[in-house]
This record gives sequence, C-alpha cells and structure tokens, in this order.
Amino acid sequence: MRILLVGFSEDEIERIKGLGYDVLPVPEHLRDIKVRELLNKRERGNYLWTEQRFVIMHEPTNEEIKTVMKNVRELIGSGVIFATTTETNLNWTLEELLEELKAEDEYFRAMREARKMVKERRGLFLDIGNVK
Repeated sequence: MRILLVGFSEDEIERIKGLGYDVLPVPEHLRDIKVRELLNKRERGNYLWTEQRFVIMHEPTNEEIKTVMKNVRELIGSGVIFATTTETNLNWTLEELLEELKAEDEYFRAMREARKMVKERRGLFLDIGNVK
C-alpha cells in the first residue's frame, strides 16, 4: 500500500512516515498529473498548497484503511479527508480527484447535519404526527 499525502506540513509528513507507511507527499507542481503517475514520483516542493488535508490510499486492504484512518486521526486530529484510489480515479489528475473528494465531503457533512437536526427536531421540518 502507498499513501499520497496532500496538504500536510513537513512535520506532519514525518510523523505519518514514523507510523511505518510508504508515504508520498505531493508538492503543488504535481497537481495536474494523473494520479496513476503520482504513485511513482518522489519530489520535493511546496506541500502546503491546499486548504484541506487528504490521505489517498492506493491498494489498501479493508483492515489497512481502518488502521490508517485511526492512526492518522490520533496523530493529526480531525479535518483530514480520506480516500482510496479506484481504476477510474487513477486516470484523473490529482486536481480533479481533490475536487471530487471535497464535493463528497461537503455532501456527507450536510447529510450528517440534516440527520442530527431531524433527530433533535429542529430546523424546518414538519411534525404532522399520526394523521388519519
């Protein structure tokens, strides 16, 4: 398994490497390269080029996904978007993949908030009870 890191500081990258993962930090000048090509590039540059942090796992097992998410959250905290590569997104540029991941993250955050509002019975929801 390889892990692409986007938006992390050099200190955070070193701490994640310390967990024993094969990590590839992605500098800004590689944002327009296909994800498939990034998996073999080890280049230095500006790593803090995006407002959000992304951990993109390539060919992980289900157990590895859970472990990486747990370990990175314990080490870095919240605010990290996790993803895995697919046959489809390997052919996208990194920029395209990050835009898709941001959109998905926004959608799921909105869904969680809507479920919370319904559960707490707040917001613009009608409570019509048992209508006969």
